[in-house]
Amino acid sequence: MVRMGDSAEKKAAPGFFKGVKAEFKKIIWPDRQATLKQSVAVVVISVVVGVIIALLDYVAKNGVDFIISI
Repeated sequence: MVRMGDSAEKKAAPGFFKGVKAEFKKIIWPDRQATLKQSVAVVVISVVVGVIIALLDYVAKNGVDFIISI
C-alpha cells in the first residue's frame, strides 16, 4: 500500500526542478529595445480597443434609448 508523501513523490521533485532549470536556460530573453517596443504596442492597442468598445457602448446605449422613447 502506497501512502501520499512516500519516496516516489519525493524523488520526482528534484528531477522536476532540474527540468525547470534546463528549460529556463533555453529561454532567449528580449533586449531592452524590443521590450520597450512591445510594451508600447500593447498600451497603444489597449487604448484603441478601449476607445472602440466605448464608442460601441455609446452607440448601443443611445440606440436603445431611442427605441424605448418611440
